[in-house]
Amino acid sequence: MTLSLYGRLLLAASVASTAFLGVTGWVLDQAFQDSAETAVRDHLQGQLYGLLAAFDVDNRGRLIVPANLPEARFSRINSGLYARVIDRDANVVWRSGSLLGSSLPARLKLASGDSLFERIQTRDGSELFWLRFGIAWEINDQATVDYEFAVVEDLANYTAQVESFRRSLWIWLGGAVVVMLLVQTAVLRWSLTPLRALAEDVAAVEQGELSQLADEYPRELSGLTRNINAFITNERRQIARYRNTLGDLAHSLKTPLAVIQGAMESKHPIKSVEVAAQVERMSEIVDYQLRRAAAAGRRTLTAPVSVPASVKKVITALCKVYADRNIQVEQKIRPGLKFYGDEGDFFEVLGNLLDNAFKWCRGHVIVRAGPITEPGRRSGVRLYVVDDGPGIDVSLREQVLKRGVRSDSRVAGQGLGLASVQDIVEAYGGAVHIVARGGRGTEVVVEFPAG
Repeated sequence: MTLSLYGRLLLAASVASTAFLGVTGWVLDQAFQDSAETAVRDHLQGQLYGLLAAFDVDNRGRLIVPANLPEARFSRINSGLYARVIDRDANVVWRSGSLLGSSLPARLKLASGDSLFERIQTRDGSELFWLRFGIAWEINDQATVDYEFAVVEDLANYTAQVESFRRSLWIWLGGAVVVMLLVQTAVLRWSLTPLRALAEDVAAVEQGELSQLADEYPRELSGLTRNINAFITNERRQIARYRNTLGDLAHSLKTPLAVIQGAMESKHPIKSVEVAAQVERMSEIVDYQLRRAAAAGRRTLTAPVSVPASVKKVITALCKVYADRNIQVEQKIRPGLKFYGDEGDFFEVLGNLLDNAFKWCRGHVIVRAGPITEPGRRSGVRLYVVDDGPGIDVSLREQVLKRGVRSDSRVAGQGLGLASVQDIVEAYGGAVHIVARGGRGTEVVVEFPAG
């Protein structure tokens, strides 16, 4: 079973939160155990100091046991608090009444001034906290006697405290997990509302209820929705272009076909020149319409085309074709400039513009290109192709962008070329401008807008 995005996020958040609180609980539990052990040590140290204050030695170095011990539990059998004193040879010289019927494990005596706190296990398996302290007791100014005092307590109170803390800790952490999961669920549902709305809008577009996605989405989704809208627009333009192309092709072929049909039905002999002219015209029409339909238009999911590399490739090819004219080409291309569209479309535009410039120029061609930028969009391209030819008359500047119109019929191919450029650029939502330079050549400006 495949989880939804909401399920995946909720599962990930739940696992992360539970793991975090689990680690937190373990750390707090360990910290409390350490704190509880420290409290036990401090308590035993207090009991040990109390015994040292209560005991004394005589002139012969023998231990004097007080009649009343500082802690009543030392006198109560199995009270959980025990004490023992051993001499320098590790012989037991005193033990508390609470040890009646039991004994403590034998240990090597500590050196005078040393202390040791440890957690030991007896033969019957019970655990004890044991604090030992070695002392050198002065008998007089010249003699001392060594003893070791040991105070022992079982783990009953310690275990009860730890268990009580653990119960409270895990109850509160469990409640925190439940509350956190509820909060995360609510937050995730609220956070994913735009995605659900986007999915619903996409479904509405598929069903034809909406023409495009709305713009009321968070900033993080605006790039996605903009690209989806661009994709939808491009696909609709492509379909419309196919329909228009087929209609234009059918309409354009009517006249040449009618001329040929009339010539065939005429009683006069058919002139091959007339038929050839109409066939050539039909071939140009078909070629133009096919190139027009093939224009890919703006693509949202495509690798960018390097403008400097493309310009260099086309100029290299044309310099070989027009090698006999020794044409000087000046390039001013922004380094790293990218064209976000179909590579074939860009080469078609470059090829037509530069081919016309090479045909018409006297010996110098300028190619310039720079970016068109808009916030939040991929950069577009502004392309300039300038030649030093005779220029185009003002009255013909708009007409040469229409199919089949040429500024000078002596130079073949310019009409269809510029018309193809116009169709391709319009497919990207751009524009083509022809700037007259007062008889000093022609400047063609092509703008592929940011998208």
